[in-house]
Amino acid sequence: MAIDIVVTESQIINTRRYRRYKLDVPVRIITQTEFTTKITQGRGNELNEGGLAVQAGVELEVGDIVEVEFTPAYTGQPLRARATVRDRAGYRYGLEFLRETALDHERTEDIRIALQGVGQSLPN
Repeated sequence: MAIDIVVTESQIINTRRYRRYKLDVPVRIITQTEFTTKITQGRGNELNEGGLAVQAGVELEVGDIVEVEFTPAYTGQPLRARATVRDRAGYRYGLEFLRETALDHERTEDIRIALQGVGQSLPN
């Protein structure tokens, strides 16, 4: 016996902590080892106070720590933050900004302020 389940939009629970914003910006992914620093160009396409979704031709694993640098539209100032890889699908990565040090907090606050000038938000 088949059972049809219908879920209305009002029944969907939002589990995201922050509102997401759609954007298309060039990003630089900076990875470091004990002996080398590598910079990989990519594209950022979703941003919020907690992190950034990026597409980049670099091999990262969930749990890796990177720095990500990008310039949101209308700011003119590049923003850089440390992030950890939380999700991976091919070369698309979900990065969560770190807030472990005073500098991390300062950088994520800069991103929060920059988001006030970002355009279209996505549904939660």
